[in-house]
Amino acid sequence: MKYRKLGKSNIEVSEIGLGCWTMGGLNWVNGTPNGWANVDEKEVAEAVNYALEKGVNHFDNADVYGNGRAERMLSRILGNRSKDVVIATKVGWFPGTAEHAYEPQHIRHQCEQSLVNLKRDYIDIYYFHHGDFGENDRYLDAAVEVMYRLKEEGKIRLIGQSAYSNKDFEKLIPKVKPEVLQSFASAIDDRFLADGTPVRKLLEANKISFITFGPLAQGLLLGKYDKNNPPKFEAGDHRANSNRFTPENLSKLEPKIEALKQRFGSSPESLSRAALQYLLHYNVVGGVIPGFRNLKQVIVNLEAADKPLTSEDFLFMKDLFKGFSYQ
Repeated sequence: MKYRKLGKSNIEVSEIGLGCWTMGGLNWVNGTPNGWANVDEKEVAEAVNYALEKGVNHFDNADVYGNGRAERMLSRILGNRSKDVVIATKVGWFPGTAEHAYEPQHIRHQCEQSLVNLKRDYIDIYYFHHGDFGENDRYLDAAVEVMYRLKEEGKIRLIGQSAYSNKDFEKLIPKVKPEVLQSFASAIDDRFLADGTPVRKLLEANKISFITFGPLAQGLLLGKYDKNNPPKFEAGDHRANSNRFTPENLSKLEPKIEALKQRFGSSPESLSRAALQYLLHYNVVGGVIPGFRNLKQVIVNLEAADKPLTSEDFLFMKDLFKGFSYQ
């Protein structure tokens, strides 16, 4: 397993880490589905133990993943090994009883609760989970202030910013001064990483690392889903509201997946390698954090470790998905 240094820090993470969202199971926040289909903790433990054996040291969590369940599950599985890994978690989507999740007192409360859940004295990377700081950025200055205070107190090591638009990143990077960014990225949509884009320029100018979630496009890049039998998701699973899995979109994606199979191979391992190493080809990427439910999925994804794409392979994939978008 190869490792990459995050930003200007001395923290190194495995190129392939584990995203822990699925560990929270089915969930709602203020009535909105926010989770995934429930997992079996024994299966998750097998997967985490295997990942550790293979050199994975980066686990990405959030307070809203099961409203604390994912943090507590990860802590139970890691036990004393927690001190040997890099754990990220986030604040912002779970407001509790606060009017807004970025109220300073709520941020402090959630940080302290995450430390309890994780059974740790500090969080390696603590992210603002999104870019909505209230009307006219009402909470922004105070939220940033409390984040830096938590860092001074030794409760967090690095401040991160997650967001979902170029506009939010452009606004927030100069104010938050994060050492790590996080957002969605895949071969289907690498809008934050492509040469010349605003976020790419900011990453390079400020020596910030980018962590990518959804690197497999929620399994779409593995060819898991059939346009003639599209998946159905339970209430409480956020994918139930996504249009990615409609027959129309699966039909549009099908020839792209066939082209990937022709070049890289048709096995899940081959397709995962193409998807993950495509993102790792970008030198601003600090790591990819595919989600997982069981040992099989982690084995598939870790087959991609230490098998980079050639420049020709990278350009093939970039051209393949150029201009592609979901309906």
